[in-house]
Amino acid sequence: MYRKGEIHFSEDAPFGVRDGLILEHYGVNELHFDSVKSYRNRFMAVKPNHPWNGLETKEFLYKIGAWGKLRDSGREGLTLAGLLMFSEERVITEVLPHYFLEYRDDTHAFGDERWSDRVTSQDGTWTGNLHDFYFMVMPRLTSGLQIPFQLQGTVRHDETAVHTALREALVNAIVHADYEGERGIVVERERTSFAFSNPGLSRVSLSQALEGGVSDLRNPNLCKMFLLIGLGERAGSGLFNIRQTWRDREWEIPQFLQQETPARTIFILRMITLDSHENEGKYRMIEDSYNKKQKSINKKINSLNNDFKSDIKGADSLNKEINSFNNEFISYNNSVDSYNNLDNSCNKEAESINSDTPPDVADERMDLAEKEEIKDRETTEEKLWKIAELARKRKRLSPKVMEDIIVQLCVHRPLRLKELADMLERTPDGLRNNYLAKLLREGRLRLKYPDQVNHPKQAYITVV
Repeated sequence: MYRKGEIHFSEDAPFGVRDGLILEHYGVNELHFDSVKSYRNRFMAVKPNHPWNGLETKEFLYKIGAWGKLRDSGREGLTLAGLLMFSEERVITEVLPHYFLEYRDDTHAFGDERWSDRVTSQDGTWTGNLHDFYFMVMPRLTSGLQIPFQLQGTVRHDETAVHTALREALVNAIVHADYEGERGIVVERERTSFAFSNPGLSRVSLSQALEGGVSDLRNPNLCKMFLLIGLGERAGSGLFNIRQTWRDREWEIPQFLQQETPARTIFILRMITLDSHENEGKYRMIEDSYNKKQKSINKKINSLNNDFKSDIKGADSLNKEINSFNNEFISYNNSVDSYNNLDNSCNKEAESINSDTPPDVADERMDLAEKEEIKDRETTEEKLWKIAELARKRKRLSPKVMEDIIVQLCVHRPLRLKELADMLERTPDGLRNNYLAKLLREGRLRLKYPDQVNHPKQAYITVV
């Protein structure tokens, strides 16, 4: 017997097929019929000659996995998948108290605005079910993407591989989510990135997921419903195809994170080219950072700035060779009797433009103070990543250890939430809710802008 607020698997719902659970006391009246109608219209558009198009509502729902029958007792009811797909948020949370959907977008946020667009399943302006969430969020995700002019026959094709990848990522988050888990599904769009976060860990290893060909669905009925209207795939190649799309465009490799407490999967897609130095500091990650990985342009052995034969550094450099006009002992510019070396020489004064590096070279070099500043900044960054190393290696840390790490990090410089999330390889929401709020209450951290909590450049500083 199913009881409100609890989930029990019947014999008709094998262990692991969570969305196949039959809810005996939930009938078609619990569904939002506009959602069902919209789904049937899409099904008919994709499969105009399919025999299911002529079925009554309940029989159609049974065929797609939204309705179930207990054969031993003759009882019937919605499946968990049917409830999630077509019901309303208030009814869904009777069965799944932690159910929650959210989309947030800060691409056009202004001033103190935290998001320029936000949708949640709890706001009461729409049904809050999975079907309507997908079709509300997908246009928002792809809005503003560049679409090159291309024809399929005589019809313009307004979708790219990036559109397909984002659709696949959204469907993956929905069909792989553990709806008994905490914090629900969160989809985020920023200026150059997308993040898809859902409760529950992946049921296949990361290597298998990226290689493709292996599928182990947590919610096969939900997956079937999306497949029947032409969305998603069940070949286990979703992440592989997304990664290939990003690789073809030479964008950063997609990041796939697993968080154990609470169990959560995060998939991050960044539209940043691999040689984009402008965004290195903002988007650097411990594994994928352009300045940290082995083949970095600024680190590899044959780098233009590191090469033994570099114009600036090499042994054969015009400015370094033994017989250089600017270096040799008898050089006009260096010799004891040089006009430029006399005690009262006009060209020897401390501020003489001829006493320092020649103008054409000086324009290309940073002054000593600026170099020192950059060196100090790089040293600080290395210290920060070193301090956070334990958190990256161990996904389960005691709250006290994690709090101490955060406090140590914020001693060196003010750190924004995203920076902390990157260094610690934790989700921003998890850090804010589980650690940062507590540290602020205890007075161990303070805000950089205490009077503007939602300041776009808000950061955390250790109180010493």
